[in-house]
Amino acid sequence: MATELTIEAGRRTIRMETAAVAALEQRIDSDFHRACELILQCKGRVIVSGMGKSGHIGRKIAATLASTGTPSFFVHPGEASHGDLGMITRQDLVIAISNSGSSGEVLTLLPLLKRLGIPLVSMTGKADSPLAQSADVNLNIAVDTEACPLNLAPTSSTTVTLVMGDALAVALLEARGFTAEDFAFSHPGGALGRQLLLKVDDVMHKGDELPQVSPDTLLSTALLEMTSKGFGMTTIVDTAGQLLGVFTDGDLRRVIDQQIELGTATMDQVMSRHPKTVSAQTLAAQALRIMEDNKITALVVEDPENHPVGLLHMHDILRAGVI
Repeated sequence: MATELTIEAGRRTIRMETAAVAALEQRIDSDFHRACELILQCKGRVIVSGMGKSGHIGRKIAATLASTGTPSFFVHPGEASHGDLGMITRQDLVIAISNSGSSGEVLTLLPLLKRLGIPLVSMTGKADSPLAQSADVNLNIAVDTEACPLNLAPTSSTTVTLVMGDALAVALLEARGFTAEDFAFSHPGGALGRQLLLKVDDVMHKGDELPQVSPDTLLSTALLEMTSKGFGMTTIVDTAGQLLGVFTDGDLRRVIDQQIELGTATMDQVMSRHPKTVSAQTLAAQALRIMEDNKITALVVEDPENHPVGLLHMHDILRAGVI
């Protein structure tokens, strides 16, 4: 097959599916709103079901709903008729997906759902189909034609179904006031979860690990404190334990450049005042941005009374897998 033919086939597919998705926007209407209301009123779980390619898309929709604040899982309609229907309770709601609206395995479930009084939201491409007619509300996922040149393989229709599912999930997310922290709790294992959940307090150095000297400490003595603690810096605090400044390896280079006498200089003379600080409850990802923006590798962690309570180094964030 010629190169230009494969490229054109790929581009044509994208054009057709893009047009199908664009047409979907006009169907976000009162039926869509009613579907959202039914789901928000549901006291149980949202059960998504569908056969074949609709089933594959249904699994993704269920996963998206579950991760955005709407408890949900997928039930295969064929298995439901052989025992898995016991997974569905009277408190649940069912989203049934069928482009034709006449999938036999899905239709078999309808009398049982009606008997249990379970609300039914359908996604079909035919408003006069048995599934659409039996549903409490039908979401129109019709397409003019599939991207498949034979108009047979589900392509445009599955894309539109997926987008409709995403539209539902996002609308429900916003209606519930779902936050980034809520999202992180359902994604604790990955880098995203660590970015949204890990706080400075979880990874900072504290207690005896914190380098600390007084303002009248000689520079030579402060260098020993920096070396023993291994962070390339030290904090300077007053008699009340409040942070006055910091002294870093960079400050040492500045002192040497200015030919300041190393043996007699005190911290009060050479320290950097008003350093960048964070609280222990700051997200580690946010602390990392502060470091990057200010081109520094460590941050002092202080409490509301301006007492240093910890030290966060960029290496700590990297080890924690935040990035």
